[in-house]
Amino acid sequence: MCTDGQSEGPVAMEDQLSPDEKFHLISRNLQEVLGEEKLKQVLQERELKVYWGTATTGRPHVAYFVPMSKIADFLKAGCEVTILFADLHAFLDNMKAPWELLELRVKYYEQVIKAMLESIGVPLEKLKFVKGTDFQLSREYTLDVYRLSSMVTEHDAKKAGAEVVKQVEHPLLSGLLYPGLQALDEEYLKVDAQFGGVDQRKIFTLAEKYLPSLGYTKRTHLMNPMVPGLTGAKMSSSEEESKIDLLDSKEDVKKKLKKAFCEPGNIQNNGVLSFVKYVVFPLRGEFCIKRDPKWGGDKVYTVFEEVEKEFSEETIHPGDLKASVEAVLNQLLEPIRKKFQSPELRKLTNTAYPDPSKKAGEKGAKAGGGGGEDDELAPSRLDIRVGKIVSVEKHPDADSLFLEKIDVGEPEPRTVVSGLVAYVSQEDLQDRMVLVLCNLKPQKMRGIESQAMLLCASVEGEPRRVEPLDPPQDSSPGERVFVEGYETGEPDDKLNPKKKVWEKLQVDLKISDECVAQWKDKQLMTKLGQITCKTLKGGNIS
Repeated sequence: MCTDGQSEGPVAMEDQLSPDEKFHLISRNLQEVLGEEKLKQVLQERELKVYWGTATTGRPHVAYFVPMSKIADFLKAGCEVTILFADLHAFLDNMKAPWELLELRVKYYEQVIKAMLESIGVPLEKLKFVKGTDFQLSREYTLDVYRLSSMVTEHDAKKAGAEVVKQVEHPLLSGLLYPGLQALDEEYLKVDAQFGGVDQRKIFTLAEKYLPSLGYTKRTHLMNPMVPGLTGAKMSSSEEESKIDLLDSKEDVKKKLKKAFCEPGNIQNNGVLSFVKYVVFPLRGEFCIKRDPKWGGDKVYTVFEEVEKEFSEETIHPGDLKASVEAVLNQLLEPIRKKFQSPELRKLTNTAYPDPSKKAGEKGAKAGGGGGEDDELAPSRLDIRVGKIVSVEKHPDADSLFLEKIDVGEPEPRTVVSGLVAYVSQEDLQDRMVLVLCNLKPQKMRGIESQAMLLCASVEGEPRRVEPLDPPQDSSPGERVFVEGYETGEPDDKLNPKKKVWEKLQVDLKISDECVAQWKDKQLMTKLGQITCKTLKGGNIS
């Protein structure tokens, strides 16, 4: 029977733990540790000093509970933990945070991250909070930046920031400074280790290479895996529509979780399942699936592997998994929502993150009627083509998946894996004309690489309904699909999954009441006419 248990939070038990037990707590669920032996040596002698930094850019979202749960582990292991609000880094990263908003965003981050830690039971008195510009503008630090810049090559600086600093066609010098500053922070914060995502690995290795050249000690680096967001890609503060904000209402949480990628039996890039692994189990030690008695009733799991196994075997339904995660999420978010109901924090939220819609509208008008969107989010970046399914069969290792060969106007058909078994018959797919998104990064699904995505309309409910999109009659494989008003833009060769272009654009793809496919009320078309579906009025497209 499930209970509405709250997070227990870290218990003051570090004195009872051996160095090996502390190492287990510090390293569990991490993808990689650089400098493991040095870490173990420190634990034999004293408590570890570790810091986690966050650039104060977009609004933090629920994926931040992943590092928060590790910070709880560090405190359980007796670590001295520093949290750095990296305001200068936020400005250096292609000015993601304008200078005039830096101070306000630091205040917002401090309030919201403290609220998150309180919601999972972390005692704030055990943490040290530091603002980057409190020490990064000092004479000594500035001299070290110059010393470092005389050693680090442009190639090494660019390579180190490739997965963290925003990549643009004409990069600013500030982006090359970013990795060096992050390396110096380790010395100026006087820590033994830095904790971050595995996307920061190249910055960590730059620190290990160059800090000794300045006469400073090489530190240990602790790396979390990149946990997929709700859309199956990394969740980002800059992706407003597909992330769950910490201040989202219960209704918004439900709506966004409903849209989340959670294909039956698919445990790859499943953000809902990942939340259970990296947040729920570390904080609570168990997870409860809530469901109707006729489907087996409630069940409490004490190890994540059992949840993963039963989901992969389709014993756990995606709807039940989402509903159970929704219940946990709302328990975690409720104290944060309450705190931010105060007039002071409401004002802080609105001033730190002013509504960009007016500015975006002006920018779009100057760009020539691009619907209020800048070039970065133009739907012309998507390589959507008409395709013909030349063969279809069941996936050899997954009953819920079809394995299709689709002609998209290239010398050879593309292999596409899609979860349509429960919605469309094999006969209906054979020789059918469909729409295919061709410039996603290929992704293995149950051992077979899927080289594109078959686009469908869907309507949630019981039962969920799904239909492939239909191109105009007499269409041919390879014909380009475009959004009206965006006919001339060129698609990316490959969409960078870290930039989440598809995920950002996909949230505005809908089916109209006339069963016409649209993006922000503009029609999807080929040279022959509209893209449609048969019956799913008001549906989503994915």
